[in-house]
Amino acid sequence: MTQINRIGQVAVPVKELNRAVSFYRDILGLSLLFNTDTMAFFDCDGVRLLLTLPEKEQFSKASSILYFNVDDIHERYETLKAKDVSFLDEPHVVAKMGSTETWMVFFNDTEGNTHALMSEIAV
Repeated sequence: MTQINRIGQVAVPVKELNRAVSFYRDILGLSLLFNTDTMAFFDCDGVRLLLTLPEKEQFSKASSILYFNVDDIHERYETLKAKDVSFLDEPHVVAKMGSTETWMVFFNDTEGNTHALMSEIAV
């Protein structure tokens, strides 16, 4: 029996494709692979991220939360905040596991989707 072995692509519904492409490419810094009139594909360290105008109403709802891993959450938070990214909170510890703390901060993209930056920090 064939098993699922990895995620090949994650789709994020958008309302205005050009605006969303600018946010993910120019603000978040993801690499744009290619785009069409209704879709844009990005590389996020081997995982393909698809921004798409929904084909049907059932696909137009906000996406799942994407957690973008960063090395220095405080530096990235300040950099994105300076670019007017709409953050919902400030970087904070969400879990302590042994000598590692997991930090997160949540933000909205230009299309109303909520995502997060996360960082695992040795203490």
